[in-house]
Amino acid sequence: MTENRLRLPPLNALKAFHAAARHASIRGAADELLVTPQAVSQQIKLLEDTLQVKLFERRGRSIEPTEAAILLARYVDAGFEELAEGVRRVTNRKYKDRITLNVSPYFATRYLLPQLETFREFVPQSDLRMTTMVETPDFARDDIDVAVQWGYGNWGDLEATLLLKDHKVICCAPEVAEKVKAPKDLLGQTLLHPVLQNTLWSDILRFLGLDLPETTSEIAFHDAATMRRATLSGMGMGLVSRADALKDIRSGDLVAPLGVELIRDMPDAQVPGFYLVLPRAHRRVSGVANFCDWVTAQDWEGTAT
Repeated sequence: MTENRLRLPPLNALKAFHAAARHASIRGAADELLVTPQAVSQQIKLLEDTLQVKLFERRGRSIEPTEAAILLARYVDAGFEELAEGVRRVTNRKYKDRITLNVSPYFATRYLLPQLETFREFVPQSDLRMTTMVETPDFARDDIDVAVQWGYGNWGDLEATLLLKDHKVICCAPEVAEKVKAPKDLLGQTLLHPVLQNTLWSDILRFLGLDLPETTSEIAFHDAATMRRATLSGMGMGLVSRADALKDIRSGDLVAPLGVELIRDMPDAQVPGFYLVLPRAHRRVSGVANFCDWVTAQDWEGTAT
């Protein structure tokens, strides 16, 4: 059976609309496209007829986009940007080998950066560009090929592969630890957590058999490093990644008043981790596929510094 697909409008009509929307002018669009204003108007009329949607209101010599045009312009603009990037990549060697990567700041610092030379050896011709946004990127808008993100593996239609579980240890400064002798004592402390996933503490308290209070004293932090510094400063009870927690406990800077193994056996679904995340189609690019093969083959559990 032949798959039914939406037939796209003619490219010339989309180009005319794209230019008119950006210039808010038929004349401006005509000057950019090196055609007559009448030709631009005809192409916009063709697009309106094809879509059965009015795109512009004529106000004398000016035009005003309708709500539908404003919405459509966003997608057409993104589409032309994607087309331009595709052309650059297949016609210019430096774009062919470029891999634009976004990595959770914590994973980048502790795990990825010390191992990047081994990737260079694996794919010596690669041109790797890296950003460190905490939030999951918009792969099209942010021009990202592949990402390593912290979370629980639920990224909708994106492909997500677990690289490393991020087990936490409940830690605090020594002076705070004096007030925490049993799990129920946690309820009287300020709870520090990451702003993107604020279910961590509620999952932990349930796991410990505690009834959740209607209100708790909480402070949310944008990234793990800031939350760790706040814990070290005595601001409250922090959820510190296991490798960091063990290091800080050995040095005497932090204490795990209820034990380092207290929440080690939480259900897997409630334990966050670092995931390789990307649109499935991106694996078709050889450089991206090479990076995915390399990063999933590493023993990240044993590479913490």
